[in-house]
Amino acid sequence: MNNHNNKSAIGLAVLFELILIVTALVDILSREWKTVLLVLLAMVCIILPFIITWIANLKNIMLPSSFQIITLIFILLAQYFGEIMNFYQIFWWWDLFLHAIFGSYGVIIAWHLMRGVIRKEQETTNQRFTLFRSIVAFSFTIASGTLWEILEFMGDYFFKTSMVKGGLEDTSTDLIVKILAAFITSTFCYYRILKRNNSLRLEI
Repeated sequence: MNNHNNKSAIGLAVLFELILIVTALVDILSREWKTVLLVLLAMVCIILPFIITWIANLKNIMLPSSFQIITLIFILLAQYFGEIMNFYQIFWWWDLFLHAIFGSYGVIIAWHLMRGVIRKEQETTNQRFTLFRSIVAFSFTIASGTLWEILEFMGDYFFKTSMVKGGLEDTSTDLIVKILAAFITSTFCYYRILKRNNSLRLEI
């Protein structure tokens, strides 16, 4: 079990870094120090998908083949367009859009993480086993999303950031969007995988 570095993801990461370097230089010249800090944070975040892949390989954990490139695109949308280009203020739906992506892709990550960890017993039906995995994937995504909301609150409380922009309404809306996206994706995965397993059984 080995997760390979995606060449397209590496190319995207290099391109993203170049854009951020140019942005940082412009902001330094214009003395926009807050934006410079956001750019530096984004530059650090870019390497996280590759670090996570390296750790996953050490621990024999399976990740989706699209993990690196999807994570990089998410960072680009959240950090560069959301924070640096101010899309969070320009488009009211931008934050909800990103939470929907998180809720959906979190389920896909959870399905891959369960490979080799949760095994089907011989007496367990395919339907029951697939349903169980769908529930676990859904629960994993909601738990991850809830932890992120807690981190946003702690950042605002201890470091005086402004991640929770709308208070309780913002947090509740984010969670509802994540839950809906995770539920839809979990349901889709359940029926798709169950159908595939039944087709394989008929072929045998």
